[in-house]
Amino acid sequence: MTKFGGVDFFNIDDLLTEEERMVRDTVRDFVDEEVIPVIEKHYREGTFPMHLVSKMGELGVFGMTIPQEYGCAGMNNVAYGLVMQELERGDSGVRSFASVQSGLVMYPIYAFGSEEQKQFWLPKLAAGEKIGCFGLTEPDYGSNPGGMVTKAEKVEGGYLLNGAKMWITNGTLADVAVVWAKLHGKVKGFLVEKGTKGFEAPEMKGKHSLRASVTSELIFQDCLIPEENVLPGTGGLKSPLMCLNQARYGIAWGVIGSLMATYDSALKYSQSRVQFSKPIAAYQLTQAKLVNMLTEITKGQLLNYHLAKMKDDGTIKHTHISMAKRNNCEVALDGARIAREILGANGILDEYPVMRHSANLESVKTYEGTHEMHTLILGENITGHSAFE
Repeated sequence: MTKFGGVDFFNIDDLLTEEERMVRDTVRDFVDEEVIPVIEKHYREGTFPMHLVSKMGELGVFGMTIPQEYGCAGMNNVAYGLVMQELERGDSGVRSFASVQSGLVMYPIYAFGSEEQKQFWLPKLAAGEKIGCFGLTEPDYGSNPGGMVTKAEKVEGGYLLNGAKMWITNGTLADVAVVWAKLHGKVKGFLVEKGTKGFEAPEMKGKHSLRASVTSELIFQDCLIPEENVLPGTGGLKSPLMCLNQARYGIAWGVIGSLMATYDSALKYSQSRVQFSKPIAAYQLTQAKLVNMLTEITKGQLLNYHLAKMKDDGTIKHTHISMAKRNNCEVALDGARIAREILGANGILDEYPVMRHSANLESVKTYEGTHEMHTLILGENITGHSAFE
C-alpha cells in the first residue's frame, strides 16, 4: 500500500511546531498501518474494530488536551485537531469513537466531575481500558435537547433515572454513560455504569452509514444512580452544550481528513485511468474538479488551524465552531461526491474509500447539530434574531 503523503498546498506544515507534526505523523502512520487495511471489512460486516482501542490508548489520543496528572497527554488543540483529521481520513467511525471518548465523556468528567470521579475514570478512559458514551439525544428530541423527557427523581440512596436516549455512539460498548436528565426541571449530568439494574443499551442495526461504528439506544427504567455518580458541576442545558462544542470542534478537523482521503484517491485514479488515449487527469473537467477539491481542503485547513489557536488562547466562541463544523462537513460531502464522479463506476467499489466516506459524511453532516441548526445559530448571531421558534 502506498503511504499517504498528505495534502498541504499552502505549506501549512510550516505553521506547526515540531511536536505537532510529530503527533500528526505518528497517527498518520497508525491509520495507514492499522486502520485502512481492516476498515473496509469492518464496514461491510457492520462491526467496530475493537482491537484498535487499546492501540489508540497507547498513542495517547483519548482526552489528549486534558492535563497529564489524569493520565492524559496534555497537548494543545492544534495537535488534537490533527489527530482527529488523520483518524477520519481512515474512517468517520474511528474518529467518532475517539471524539466521543474525548470530547463527550472525558471532557464532562474533567470539567464537571468531582476530584474522585476524575481520578477514577480519566486515566482508565485515556488508556482505553474503559469506554464511555454520551446520552443527550432522545427519540423525539434531537435538535431541541431542551425538550428532553428523561427525568431523575431524588430518592433514598441516590436518584431514580427513567427515559431513553437514541443515536448514541459507543453505547453498547460503554462501561460508563454520561447521561443528561431533568432533575426538578433542570438538566443534570449523571454517570451511569454498565450493569446498573434497569439500564440497557441495545445496538441499532440496519445502518447504511457509519457501519464501522456502534450506534445504540440507551433505556433507563427505574435505574438507581448513587449520589457519588452525579456530576456536581453540572446545572442547566449549558453543560451538555459545552460538551457538544468539544465534539463539533473535532468534527470540523475530522471531515477535512475525509476530504483529503477522497481527493487523494481521485487524483491518483485520474492519473492512471486512460480514456481517449490519455489519462482523464489531462482533461479540463477533471482538472477543475480536482482543483475545487484541493481549494476546499486548503480553506478548511486554514479555518481549522486558526480555530485551534483561538481555542488554545481562550478567544473561541461557539459560533466559530458552528461555522467550521457547518462549512467543513458540507465541502467534505460535496468533495466525496465529486471524487465518486471522477472514479466513475469504480467509485462505488470498496476497492476505493470514496463511497464509504461519502456514506459516512451523510451522518457526520447531521449529527452534533445539523447543517440547518448551525445555519440558524450563525443567523441569530449576526442578525440578533432567533429563528428557532
